[in-house]
Amino acid sequence: MKIALASDHAGYELKAAVAAFLRGRGVLFEDLGCGPGESVDYVDYGARAARAVVAGACDRAILVCGTGIGMAVVANKFRGIRATPCWSEFTAEVSRSHNDSNCLTLGGRTLSPDLARAIVRIWLETPFEGGRHARRTGKISDIEAENLK
Repeated sequence: MKIALASDHAGYELKAAVAAFLRGRGVLFEDLGCGPGESVDYVDYGARAARAVVAGACDRAILVCGTGIGMAVVANKFRGIRATPCWSEFTAEVSRSHNDSNCLTLGGRTLSPDLARAIVRIWLETPFEGGRHARRTGKISDIEAENLK
């Protein structure tokens, strides 16, 4: 699995902690920015990572902004992305098991590095349950296809 990792300036510090965590676990990732000391628009970096997933260059994405909300809004504009802002271990687990999340968004101003690492670990390890949840994610895909017409 390869992760697209990106943040804006408000998420940079937490992104760095997540990168170190991924590196320590041997998870491949591509850091798509931003760098330290940059003031940037989250939209640009969220879109860059979502495009990497949609194109198949990366399997999933982890995006960090101040709250995780802005990045989720941006990423969910891309067909096939199911971006979920998570703030607890429970939300991380359900985002994968029920929603088959392929994009995790985190808040650099709302989460401690320890909690973020726990969320990322659970999000990476939790499988999608399928079953009734697959029917529901299929309906989401149908809505995306509708909106292309």
